[in-house]
Amino acid sequence: MNQNNHTRVTEFLLLGLSDDPQTLLLLILLFLGVYLGTVLGSLLLIYLVLTDSQLHTPMYFFLCNLSLADLGLSTVIVPQAVIHMLTRRNIISFMGCAAQIFFSIVSGATRCLLLAVMSYDRYLAICNPMHYSIIMTGKMCGQLALGCWVSGIVTSSIDTLFTLCLPYQGDNKIAHFFCDMPILLTLASGDIHKAEMTIFFMGIVILLVPVTLILMSYGAIILAVIRMKTTSGRLKAFFTCGSHLIVVILFYGTLIISYMTPKSSREQMK
Repeated sequence: MNQNNHTRVTEFLLLGLSDDPQTLLLLILLFLGVYLGTVLGSLLLIYLVLTDSQLHTPMYFFLCNLSLADLGLSTVIVPQAVIHMLTRRNIISFMGCAAQIFFSIVSGATRCLLLAVMSYDRYLAICNPMHYSIIMTGKMCGQLALGCWVSGIVTSSIDTLFTLCLPYQGDNKIAHFFCDMPILLTLASGDIHKAEMTIFFMGIVILLVPVTLILMSYGAIILAVIRMKTTSGRLKAFFTCGSHLIVVILFYGTLIISYMTPKSSREQMK
């Protein structure tokens, strides 16, 4: 492909993780193992929730939606990465890259909002148990889940549009194994300030606002747990919320660093 500065990029070259055959084999096995585990785990959880009436609760309903978001994110990235490693042809079309960015952001943004909704669910269950069943009705749960997915689609549409409307000329090498928006911005030939500011604003809406709500919810939960008189009640509350809080810290921390750090700051860190 002609790489002069006046040629519009029609495909990207994914540099991947390694060129060593033995390392690639290990990566393929690792990726397949993680992906199959994600698929089987997500489908098993959804099946159990659908078939077991005792699991027809708001918490497991949101877990099913979270599993769907995880499954979508893994399916958008992993199969294509494995195919590229097997064929050693790491080329992806411009539209293929656009689709990968769009669907990965949909899954990621939806997961961000679902984690916030789940923290609110735990807050109501622990801090306001008398009104929990009145507030978290089936209709309310459905509306919250639908709102998360619609917001994820809107966010992804805006971020993808502002990213891909930039001119891409010359350099088409992506130093990653899939199309990721922050890395793609570094290849843009024009001024990316407007795109960065838009993505930063959407990050505030999708990342910082939910994180703030989660921290407020868990602050109230911790106070409520401290006031509990029984040790068993405290342990049950911590067991219910502990794993969710760990996922929140790891997930949001990674996304905030990746998507809310301007290009100039990332270049300085390099």
